[in-house]
Amino acid sequence: MTLADPRPSKSSKSPPLEARFADLTADDLVAVIAVEQSVYGHPWTVGNFKDALASGYQAQRLLAGDTLIGYFVAMKVVDEVHLLNITVSLNHRSQGWARLMLDALAVWSRGQGCAWLWLEVRESNHRALQVYRSHGFKQVGLRKDYYPVGRGLREAALVMSQKL
Repeated sequence: MTLADPRPSKSSKSPPLEARFADLTADDLVAVIAVEQSVYGHPWTVGNFKDALASGYQAQRLLAGDTLIGYFVAMKVVDEVHLLNITVSLNHRSQGWARLMLDALAVWSRGQGCAWLWLEVRESNHRALQVYRSHGFKQVGLRKDYYPVGRGLREAALVMSQKL
């Protein structure tokens, strides 16, 4: 499936970026880890991704040509899907790609007969919170001391869900 840039170009000189989804595989982990480490202070490890793939989780890359725009990993549990990781590369932020990936995940989840999407997000991650809220996610809980911050400190996670 090929997709056009979700945000129209303001300049008629540059054509819209075309992107496509592809399954995330172990062969993709070098590029994925490079993006993961450039975006997060506490990134997922290669082992985290390998475990997710071995477990059969829904894992998709979003590509423009050979360029990795972003990816997501989600786990189906009965009639719910738990978003474990969604990441957009630094060069492609604020262009609507996270919303596009959330839309794709919602479509896949409905196709699996699921009624809910769930996720946790750092309470300090205002960029992600804005995206999730604008996509229809609502905060339903709080997990204290969920994420590592550094120097032995931890940060709360907001638990969010969206009815499909």
